[in-house]
Amino acid sequence: MKAVAVALLLPLVASCTATERGASIGAASGAVIGGVATNSWGGAAVGAVGGGVIGALIGQSHERRGYCIYRDRYGHRYEARCR
Repeated sequence: MKAVAVALLLPLVASCTATERGASIGAASGAVIGGVATNSWGGAAVGAVGGGVIGALIGQSHERRGYCIYRDRYGHRYEARCR
């Protein structure tokens, strides 16, 4: 059990950006919630993946505060200061 705890906490310490921290925290939280809810390793794995994706998206939104994603008339996406 200690090895699992260390494996979950190590990415939290080693992460640098907000996106990486969000993904690590989300994956760890999702694994715990998924494992407890389903009482299986499969549920923990699904929870870790889902939590990691959601956490990365939340972390990414904090990295570029004040910037928004826009589309030009040709459908290309670009990032610029929010209006």
